Amino acid sequence: MTESQAKHELGILREKIDEVDRKLVDLLNERTRVVEEIGTVKRQSQLPVYEPKREDMVYANVSAHNHGPLPGDSAKRIFERIMDEMRTLQRNKMESTKSQC
Repeated sequence: MTESQAKHELGILREKIDEVDRKLVDLLNERTRVVEEIGTVKRQSQLPVYEPKREDMVYANVSAHNHGPLPGDSAKRIFERIMDEMRTLQRNKMESTKSQC
């Protein structure tokens, strides 16, 4: 493959990555909207934000549905980060609701 061909191929592949990234952002925002609803229920019921057993269930679900090529431990680390950010969002909403009272 020539350098020119490689650059062309890379351009095509990078366009695909950009499209996948846009889809990921859409899905993360969809997940965030659901997490906000969960946070509302937790606030109204005075339930804790952090639920380790539920997080274990999320990891198990992700692992069961991950058919590669992303390694399982990589998928878990990504979801650990996603859930950490979601907990932060829930806590921030709880704090802002308390300060408004």
